[in-house]
Amino acid sequence: MQDHVYRITRSEEEWRKILTPEQYYVMREHGTERPGSCALLHEKRAGTFSCAGCGQTLFESTLKFESGTGWPSFNDPVPGSVETATDRSHGMIRTEVHCAGCGSHLGHVFPDGPPPSGLRYCINGVALNFALAE
Repeated sequence: MQDHVYRITRSEEEWRKILTPEQYYVMREHGTERPGSCALLHEKRAGTFSCAGCGQTLFESTLKFESGTGWPSFNDPVPGSVETATDRSHGMIRTEVHCAGCGSHLGHVFPDGPPPSGLRYCINGVALNFALAE
């Protein structure tokens, strides 16, 4: 993530001003929120989920599902909205998901989701904003 130049760039001071301490921890320091702690976990209304760091639309509510993990889960992102990287932290190999617009850490993707993609994008709710469909 360090070598990539993103469409949205900010200094660490600017990130700290626009993000809450929990958002900064998750999105800029690759942290994880406590499972079950996010209000968006049970959001079922029609709308879109966007990056809390730059506003880029990431996921449509029609592809959100209840995974039982404690984090909002989605089948697929909006095309071109996220990028992935190999995450070797915590003694395991996972696929990290980050915003393609600003590089902020969002969560991880796993190959245990429902059809049709079989993917589960497990996303930290604090990294998301929700907007109702118009």
